[in-house]
Amino acid sequence: MAGDKAKPQQLPFDLGHRTAFARDDFWVSACNRDAVAWLDKYPDWPAPLLFVYGPRASGKTHLLKIWQNETGGAVFDAANIDSLPPAVIIDDIDKLVGDSAREEALFHLYNIQKERGGHILAAAETPPRGWRFVLRDLESRFLAAPAVAVGSPDDELMAVVLTKLFSDRQIFVPQEVVQFLLPRLQRSFAAMRDVVADIDRKALAEKRKVTVPLVREIFDSAQPPLV
Repeated sequence: MAGDKAKPQQLPFDLGHRTAFARDDFWVSACNRDAVAWLDKYPDWPAPLLFVYGPRASGKTHLLKIWQNETGGAVFDAANIDSLPPAVIIDDIDKLVGDSAREEALFHLYNIQKERGGHILAAAETPPRGWRFVLRDLESRFLAAPAVAVGSPDDELMAVVLTKLFSDRQIFVPQEVVQFLLPRLQRSFAAMRDVVADIDRKALAEKRKVTVPLVREIFDSAQPPLV
């Protein structure tokens, strides 16, 4: 009715939930078990370099950060290769391939790590076979290194992650909400983080519990659609 007062809404403040990169914050399932097993073999790798590859937002960066934290490693810095520690991580390494100067830096790093018994953990969306290398020597070393796939999150992993993301925000969600979300989300950790943030924001603003009807409203009103 025209005379009714609008229902007051609580202003939803974004508290900047931190992305945690500890091992306890990483969930192991069939889609990433092989990669975790390779990390657990460190330093007994058959080469100074190990690749993990898979689609965007499949947890590759999280794996790199876990390994960096556990080894005291550092992020690759082409300007300070000689001062890098024995453990080095390189995310999106495929984006460095195809440029002669960057490949020279990678080749120099590889040789240094091999000489001193160091290691490199690198991530990319695809395995190195098929990349367009400039340096044949670098190509041969990269192709000889082990490469392990990380798949998109499966239903088992997504259910655990969604529940944990809600719990981190002190939100209790019934399992029917999680089951409603599973077939409607992209298979990525980024999509799960985004939808949980959207749900939290709407529930706070409207002072409602997180239920299937509330979540359905978010999907119905999304532009572009979430599915």
